[in-house]
Amino acid sequence: MPEQVPFSSPASVQKNRRGLSRIWHAAGYSLAGLRAGWNETAFRQEALASLVLVPAAFWLGRNWMETVLLAGTVMLLLIVELLNTGIEAAVDRIGPEWHELSKRAKDMGSAAVLLCLLLCAGTWTLALADRLGA
Repeated sequence: MPEQVPFSSPASVQKNRRGLSRIWHAAGYSLAGLRAGWNETAFRQEALASLVLVPAAFWLGRNWMETVLLAGTVMLLLIVELLNTGIEAAVDRIGPEWHELSKRAKDMGSAAVLLCLLLCAGTWTLALADRLGA
């Protein structure tokens, strides 16, 4: 009979950390995720575009709500791109062979990025049209 692991045994050392130690290590993992994302062309392009778009949101937005909406759609795009990259990495880890469920997972992640791009582009287009009096 296999040895049973106690329920309180964490799968990760991170689960045992508390307070500032947990926050410090979690921040390190988050930065590692951003560095990994930077290796993806799509994320890198969107991140570079955000360096222009987020400051532009402060010029284009006429109040704090518009500014948050404009900057938020850009940040949401970065978030969805990172999640899509994570899905792709997890599917690729399972194996290189083709499988319908793997294809479906990757396609859905890609569709999420597309919808987010459309939301971002639509929001910015309408805001620019309103600002420029079109």
